[in-house]
Amino acid sequence: MRVTTGDLFWGFLKVGVSGFGGVLPFAHRSIVEHNRWLTEPEFTEALSLAQFLPGPNIVNLSVIIGRRFQGPIGAAAATLGLMLMPLAIVLLLAMLFAQFAHVEAVRNACAGVSAGASGLVLSIALKMARPMRRLPLQLGIAATTFAAIALLRVPLPWALGVLAPLSIGIAWWSNR
Repeated sequence: MRVTTGDLFWGFLKVGVSGFGGVLPFAHRSIVEHNRWLTEPEFTEALSLAQFLPGPNIVNLSVIIGRRFQGPIGAAAATLGLMLMPLAIVLLLAMLFAQFAHVEAVRNACAGVSAGASGLVLSIALKMARPMRRLPLQLGIAATTFAAIALLRVPLPWALGVLAPLSIGIAWWSNR
């Protein structure tokens, strides 16, 4: 598939504007379902790499996808498209919030937006986990990772240090 630098910029610009506050579900819909730049397994693989790398996952994902289709220029175009409007919106909202942070309704609205964003992240996680139904070892790694980090509060570097090599070993072993 031919994806131009302009396609990357405009596609990620739409993602950045649409998904303000919870961009991953919108990125998934745009990249996999709407534009069909990646298949579901390719998206999951790219997102896994993006999550493993330092920095914001969605920015890493834009670099990975942009680089895949148009090299370094594509990576820059996708990242610029992703970040341009949210940056402008954040600056505007920060100025407004500084003026109205003391208002109870504003604080309550922020709490409501947080709940909505959490729901969006959970929905995309469940959608991405669907292909793993037939992979019990991978489901076990996912459940162990969740339990270690969310329930047992194991620090992320420790969890990654143990579970990432284990996960890679399982993937290598199961693909032999």
